[in-house]
Amino acid sequence: MPTNDKAPERAIPLLAVGHACVDVYQGAVTALVPFFVAERAYTYAAASGIVLAASLLSSVAQPLFGALTDRRPLPWLLPVATLLGGLGIALSGLGDSYALTLAFVAVSGLGVAAYHPESARVARKAGRGSHTAMSWFSVGGNVGFALAPLLVSAVVATGGLRWTPLLVVPAVVGGALCLPALRVVGVARPTAGAGAGAGAGAGPAGADDVRSFLRLSVAVVCRSVVFIGLSTFITFYARERTGGGTTAGTAALFVLYAGGAVGTVLGGRLAERWDRVAVVRRSYLLSALAVAGIVYVPGPAFFLFVALASAGLYVPFSLHVTLGQDYLPSRVGTASGVTLGLAVSVGGVVSPLLGAAADATSLRTALVPLIVLPVVSWLAIRTLPEPAVPRAVAAEPEAVPVRP
Repeated sequence: MPTNDKAPERAIPLLAVGHACVDVYQGAVTALVPFFVAERAYTYAAASGIVLAASLLSSVAQPLFGALTDRRPLPWLLPVATLLGGLGIALSGLGDSYALTLAFVAVSGLGVAAYHPESARVARKAGRGSHTAMSWFSVGGNVGFALAPLLVSAVVATGGLRWTPLLVVPAVVGGALCLPALRVVGVARPTAGAGAGAGAGAGPAGADDVRSFLRLSVAVVCRSVVFIGLSTFITFYARERTGGGTTAGTAALFVLYAGGAVGTVLGGRLAERWDRVAVVRRSYLLSALAVAGIVYVPGPAFFLFVALASAGLYVPFSLHVTLGQDYLPSRVGTASGVTLGLAVSVGGVVSPLLGAAADATSLRTALVPLIVLPVVSWLAIRTLPEPAVPRAVAAEPEAVPVRP
């Protein structure tokens, strides 16, 4: 039967676009916050509670979904989770009930939680353990984040929150793209007799390094708090520091998300030349300086520091995923749920504290602690060992049949 050894790699662009369609809804939550404040007069604390609703359930659920995928591949989760993420955001602007808004946003967060561990497993198999392939898959999510404020502004600024049902369109597109991607990779057809690890495309190649994974997780959590904190309040803070209006806030959020796409691709390329731990360490030191610039530097230079902070925070993004998977080679799903999923959700749990601090003092005072957290991430990973790539990932996978 004809074979094509490049067939799995062809799925990476499809998976990246599907990832973008899902992460539109993570970016949409923070992009919707200014509109909720404007139309419903929410306080900073109430607005950040919306981010919490999306993040809390997602943060708890993602490791659970990861554990499930370690036991058995669940490729059907990709299209279903994508549609669930879009449906929650589409319904979030309907009605004036704060409780219903929180519930719909939480549903979206559950969809996002279900998507990430399984999608990272599939991307790992398609990319054969390549750092560059994982960075391109991850950059899809960054693109989704970057497009979210533009998409939300185009829809909601035109018709108000009642037009949020139009935001379901990316979910329909992403759900449709998942199907050919899964067929190309062949994840729905595990090799006969394969166990859970083999079905997951990783297979144990040595003992799990739980201690190193936990230290990596500390860095992931601190990074998430910084990024979600900035993305929640950057629109408001940009107006204060630049003297601009809504346009300045939307531009700052777009720069924050778009810089992440650049940083993610750069991280994958750098990791092909130097070890991942060294790249991650240096990026966190850059992030601390850049966040300080955001907090203290006024005027147009503010946008430069937003871009530098975004790139610095996202250079480690895909590297966290591959490091976590290599530290836990027998639990790739769990590792992916923490490093890919929690990286973009757990920070929302802290957002209400930042909002309450901003209400009680000032937004600038509330953002000052975000300068310290990249340093904490640096300390957590400073002496981490560079793990070996598991043999089952580094080796050439079994050829996937190609139908004539």
